[in-house]
Amino acid sequence: MVTAQVSLPLPVLPEGWSAPSDFKAIGTLSTPNQRNLEPVGPHFLAHARRKRHKRTFSEDERIQAQENVKKVEDEDEDDISEPENELMLGRDAKDWKNQDHYAVLGLSKHRYRATDSQIKRAHRKKVLRHHPDKRAATGSSEDDSFFKCIQKAHEILTDPVKRRQFDSVDEGANVDPPSKKSAAKSPNAFYKLWGPVFESEGRFSKVQPVPLLGNDKSTKEDVELFYNFWFNFESWRSFEYQDEDVPDDNENRDQKRHVERKNNNARKKKKTEDTARLRQLVDDCLAGDERIKKFKKEARADKDKRRLDREAGEKRVLEEAKKAKEEKERLLKEKEEAEKAEKAEGKKAKEAAKNAAKKNKRVLKGSVKDANYLLPKGEEAGAKRIDEVLGDVETVMGKIDNEELAALAGKLNGLKVAEEIGGVWMEEVQRLEGNGKLKAGEVKVLVS
Repeated sequence: MVTAQVSLPLPVLPEGWSAPSDFKAIGTLSTPNQRNLEPVGPHFLAHARRKRHKRTFSEDERIQAQENVKKVEDEDEDDISEPENELMLGRDAKDWKNQDHYAVLGLSKHRYRATDSQIKRAHRKKVLRHHPDKRAATGSSEDDSFFKCIQKAHEILTDPVKRRQFDSVDEGANVDPPSKKSAAKSPNAFYKLWGPVFESEGRFSKVQPVPLLGNDKSTKEDVELFYNFWFNFESWRSFEYQDEDVPDDNENRDQKRHVERKNNNARKKKKTEDTARLRQLVDDCLAGDERIKKFKKEARADKDKRRLDREAGEKRVLEEAKKAKEEKERLLKEKEEAEKAEKAEGKKAKEAAKNAAKKNKRVLKGSVKDANYLLPKGEEAGAKRIDEVLGDVETVMGKIDNEELAALAGKLNGLKVAEEIGGVWMEEVQRLEGNGKLKAGEVKVLVS
């Protein structure tokens, strides 16, 4: 290591300087020490590099610039490196509106997803490779047309308004919808092919985030949310980028207004066509979505089940009502039959009671006949006597009911002796008089 001796004398005081009258020293200088200083830093390293390789300042700067370019290219090789074809390198800078700005900067696979940092790095890489000074230094005959394309692409993509206008018409980011045949190859092919299509179209949505297509396990609510979103899609696409250039001169104002109207009409037409295109795309996806068919089938099955349940319930109610009606009719019929039978039994009993009463009355009348109308034996009863006895019998029979009549007939039945028959009648008349049913003297012959 080289040691250098450096002498640092104290600064010389200016002429005419004098210490203030009130100056007071508060300390003394320390004892000087001898120290070793080592050369360090980027400038010393650059000096050492030039000495070692025996280069001049200009030669060293040129070589270092080339190494920096290679270093930058190697660093960006991962995500913003794309091959350059002859067609792109030969583009006319004046036709910048038709150039693919992302492809010019090597960002084709990123496009609208490219970050500001990626755009900056891609631009630096392209500038280091295609700068006119570097081309001239390497002896290349390539003109600066592509370099102007690079600068224009950088200008468009670093301006948020201009970049949004370019993204509005960037067809390079579009994903073509699959055919029916390719989407139907396998159960997952539909979602795998249609998913990127809607992901690409979703970049134009005013509402973010955009719902995903999902898969065969998505719920009915998620699927309905997806299609409702796209059927009511709100796009920010404006198509200004494709406008015809408006003259900047103030002399031809009519021409300027004409071009502006023409551009506005063209935008509206493109907007309408894009809306129709998107609607047709959603219709095509909906037509091939097996989930919709499954949900419709389930809805029909549920509807049929509810209809069958309803019909079964109505049928059950009708059957119960029918059974209730039949039961009611049966009970009514049984009641009527019971009443009819009871009525018949009553009539029969009444008839039997009537016949029994007639029979008993015959027994009562026959008893007085058998007793010779209560006259002594051998004495013949005249008509008057018969009428008087039978009249008293009729009076007694009129005062008693059928049970008493039957009891009286039971006492008289089988009696043949006139005194016994007369005694029974005597007891009956006395009983009736005792009960108040007969008045004294109302029956005369039977008690004489």
